[in-house]
Amino acid sequence: MLEWINTRWFRFVHGNNLVYNTCWEDPRLDHVALQLTPEDRVLVITSAGCNALDYALKSPAHVHAVDMNPRQNALLELKKAAIRKLDYETFFQMFGEGRLPYAPRIYDSKLRDVLPGPARKYWDKHIRFFSGGRLRPSFYFCGTSGLFARTINFYVDRIASIRDEVMDILNAPSLEVQREIYNTKLREKFWKPYLRWLLKRDATLAIVGVPKPQRLQVEKDYEGGIARFVEDCLDAVFADLPLVDNYFWRVYMTGRYTRNCCPEYLKEANFHKLKDGLADRVTTHTASILDFLKAFDGNISRYVLLDHMDWLSTNMYPILEQEWQAILDKATPNARILYRSGGLKADFVDRARVRWNGSATSVGQVLQYNTPLAQQLHEKDRVHTYGSFYIADLISA
Repeated sequence: MLEWINTRWFRFVHGNNLVYNTCWEDPRLDHVALQLTPEDRVLVITSAGCNALDYALKSPAHVHAVDMNPRQNALLELKKAAIRKLDYETFFQMFGEGRLPYAPRIYDSKLRDVLPGPARKYWDKHIRFFSGGRLRPSFYFCGTSGLFARTINFYVDRIASIRDEVMDILNAPSLEVQREIYNTKLREKFWKPYLRWLLKRDATLAIVGVPKPQRLQVEKDYEGGIARFVEDCLDAVFADLPLVDNYFWRVYMTGRYTRNCCPEYLKEANFHKLKDGLADRVTTHTASILDFLKAFDGNISRYVLLDHMDWLSTNMYPILEQEWQAILDKATPNARILYRSGGLKADFVDRARVRWNGSATSVGQVLQYNTPLAQQLHEKDRVHTYGSFYIADLISA
């Protein structure tokens, strides 16, 4: 019964909501790994669209943003419309500060008519996400990941009472000062026993997009399980990695970015590059990766698969194998594939069975991994919530 409830809850969360209001993967790593060129065609899972726009700034031939959740694509379409129709100051208010009090008026007068139909239908009902309010003063407190952010902020403000310490560490002038604040003022107050208990619950993890198969991978590979894994990740974020440009954690702790600590698409010079045409190189597709590739008439040279294969690693493994076959069928000879996993090792990927050059083989036999670079980059990941990171090239035919 508990298994049935957990499954239904996860499907409800991801089938009926905008889940991600910002991307939770560090594109700084991706750029080093991808080495994008003007000839590249990129496939990326949309999520909140931040990274699709980030890749477009490198002027690849095209970026295909693919997501099964139409709400995620609607968010990227709204960003593209705002880039085309708004001035920078208004754009930053909307997506940087997460609050534009007159958002419905701006939407009706400038954005609505340039949105594709499905995106228009969604934002007709939800544009007030940007208006601000008492319960949700920022867009970044909306959606299911926004609910998680609001919960953590309630915990910080009302239970642990560490808001001053959080702001001090976010504004620390050096890594040394940051580490001192965390170790002496924050850590003990933040990690209370009931927080660790909450982080073990599938219902909690579902809100931020962690399915049970992903939790089980961490439980299998990480001593201390998922709660210990999260605790160690946050120790690294707040004590070992500079927070000065860590916009991932800043936005969830404060509800807004700053001009100096934000995704690349929100910086003024990059906004104008996107407005001048680079944003038009990004298109959205509401489909599974498998269905998109089956219908796509062309080839892809760069794949950014995030961690979605964790979701397919157990009872949907046949779909994972079909997806890899489609990836190989549409890949260029020099294709490079990036993916992440919540587990310390995603060995389920390499054993997937495919056909390559007319013969049956496994995915592990047709990929060449750059493990040293992947490990080096993974250590610098500003998000630091994934267990592993992979960079793989397709072997020569």
